[in-house]
Amino acid sequence: MNACLRLLAVALLAFPISLIAAAPATKPDLRLWRLDCGELWTYNLDEMSDTRAYVGRSKYFVGSCYLIRHGETYLLWDAGLSREYLHKPFARGDADSNSLAITLVDQLAKIGVEPSQIAMIGISHYHFDHIGQAADFPQAKLLIGQKDFEVLGQPGQEWRAKLLAPWLRKDAKIEKINGDSDVFGDGSVVMLDLPGHTPGHHGLLVQLPKRGAVLLSGDVVHFRENMESMGVPSFNTDRAQSLASMDRFGKLARNLHATLIIQHEEEDVSKLPVFPEAAE
Repeated sequence: MNACLRLLAVALLAFPISLIAAAPATKPDLRLWRLDCGELWTYNLDEMSDTRAYVGRSKYFVGSCYLIRHGETYLLWDAGLSREYLHKPFARGDADSNSLAITLVDQLAKIGVEPSQIAMIGISHYHFDHIGQAADFPQAKLLIGQKDFEVLGQPGQEWRAKLLAPWLRKDAKIEKINGDSDVFGDGSVVMLDLPGHTPGHHGLLVQLPKRGAVLLSGDVVHFRENMESMGVPSFNTDRAQSLASMDRFGKLARNLHATLIIQHEEEDVSKLPVFPEAAE
């Protein structure tokens, strides 16, 4: 190996894999659908701030999930509210309220996708509004942060474990993610390590062939004002990690000229085509 080739090899080894993955050499057949995963009313918005930024305020949130088709392979990102909230009365009043209008299975049927066709479910984190319908796709491989998965086995987590029961069995199809993960190995879909909201929290980068980069937040932030002020919810598991993850997420969006989707922010979700149309 000559000197130039040796220098190139050293440079490639030193370069972060996740950033190489963010720029695929070829553009795969890739589509992204936004899915309705419920609606949520947070009466005491101040729980979203450990610096008392939202005293006396309430806010409406959407629950959103996403279907990604990579060639003939389907990946579901997040699984929304559970069926127990289906058609539950919803009120923007003086108490929290959650409701689900339609299941993921019924939405997928509208575009001809059977539950058995979902090959993978990527979970941003273990909170109830992101894992609720995962068990409707028990054949899929679960992609989840290693540190989030470890929490499921702790006392008091039985209800979360029940929602993810298919992947707690022996020989279950599961990939426990540490750091960034290039889902298809070509840089088109990358789970981004964004801890702090939960120990193993992840976002998702999707490189669409026409639209370009799309960043899905998970819950690295919950709404636009929260992101602009770098506000940390009081129930996050690590404040310093939360701030670092917000910083990374915002800079990735800027540097990649990405469409940034805060998954609970109605105006952000509406940047994508209305289902059943897909973003390409």
